[in-house]
Amino acid sequence: MLTTRPRGTADILPGQVEKWQYIEEVAARVCREYGYREIRTPIFEHTELFVRGVGESTDIVEKEMYTFQDRGQRSITLRPEGTASVVRAYLENKLYAGPLPVKTYYIGPMFRYDRPQAGRYRQFHQFGIEVFGARQPAMDAEVMALAMDFYGRLGLDDLELHINSLGCPACRNVVRERLQQFFRPVLGELCPNCQGRYERNPLRILDCKSNRCTELALEAPTTADCLCPRCREHFEQVQQYMRDLDIPYVLDKRLVRGLDYYTHTAFEIMAPGIGAQSSVGGGGRYDGLVEACGGPPTPGIGFALGLERILLALEKRGKLPVVQAGPEVFLVAVGDRAYRESFSLLARLRAAGIAADMDYQGRSPKAQMKYAGKLGVRYAVIMGEEELQRGSVVLRDMAAGSQRDIPVGEVIGALK
Repeated sequence: MLTTRPRGTADILPGQVEKWQYIEEVAARVCREYGYREIRTPIFEHTELFVRGVGESTDIVEKEMYTFQDRGQRSITLRPEGTASVVRAYLENKLYAGPLPVKTYYIGPMFRYDRPQAGRYRQFHQFGIEVFGARQPAMDAEVMALAMDFYGRLGLDDLELHINSLGCPACRNVVRERLQQFFRPVLGELCPNCQGRYERNPLRILDCKSNRCTELALEAPTTADCLCPRCREHFEQVQQYMRDLDIPYVLDKRLVRGLDYYTHTAFEIMAPGIGAQSSVGGGGRYDGLVEACGGPPTPGIGFALGLERILLALEKRGKLPVVQAGPEVFLVAVGDRAYRESFSLLARLRAAGIAADMDYQGRSPKAQMKYAGKLGVRYAVIMGEEELQRGSVVLRDMAAGSQRDIPVGEVIGALK
């Protein structure tokens, strides 16, 4: 129907969008302070980028991507996540030729064909960061610290940071073999998805939400059990840096991220009380992704945080500030000459940086005042024939109900 939005999407209306702007402003501010610069990539990319970058065995590539043929018969996909696009931009624009590390952030819509639920949509929005060219464990700690700092500035101070290490490719081969040995006797009891993952990527079985698969995986080997000495040392240093920063975390040996490109440090941030899916974001290191996309071996790390989930967490906790959504001042004109003078005054107020508006419906003075009340303005500036003769206006404080006459030339100064 022409008057119904597609399932899994949402209209962000006036009065709501200001809440989004508040979160986006906090994100941009914290990124600037940490030395991250904004990057904007296309909403759609060549499908092969996500197949190679995200991983063929992931749920995203197998079941959730919005993919179509364009008029040139090229396979195009609406971006389901931001990292692969930023990697492509890093390579195509030769950002590696500049100073390293390259530290970027983005805010924008992503698309996945998934079952809509509280805080999860088919078009959703993410705030993410990506860093290229830094292998040190301190960078892992900085990325997690930035995420927790961002949440702290929003007033979300009751979140849980879960961390784990997925190891290097050699560690992954070890855990792959051990997991296949472990699940082989019960392969027939796994859900159909996990039976397919058994050969392609058995580590993803640990991330399955099926009750039976979760039960069968309780005693399964974890990546933490299979780390090589070098990976173990890296992860221990990451944890030491987190302790140095006094950032609490939960060591979660069963944590597995849903994308194939993760290596070494992986983390997820949980917000208790917002529904069955309590994650509000996560990320980790992906040292092999740039190479997989055709670039040179380059360490990388980042995160993506879901804005819808953050809004839900803020609303549940009563942490969203009251934001002035409309004008602060409304001009009430009585008579044609006063209307013209008010229209000129309106332009001067706006030029002075004062958010102001006036009536465009031909309302009566009483109806104009009523409309100003509905807008929630702080002040009404009233002008009629008597005020024109005196060269003044009536400045009314809408909250206090008081008013006073002031010269027209002093209106801007009085409001400021």
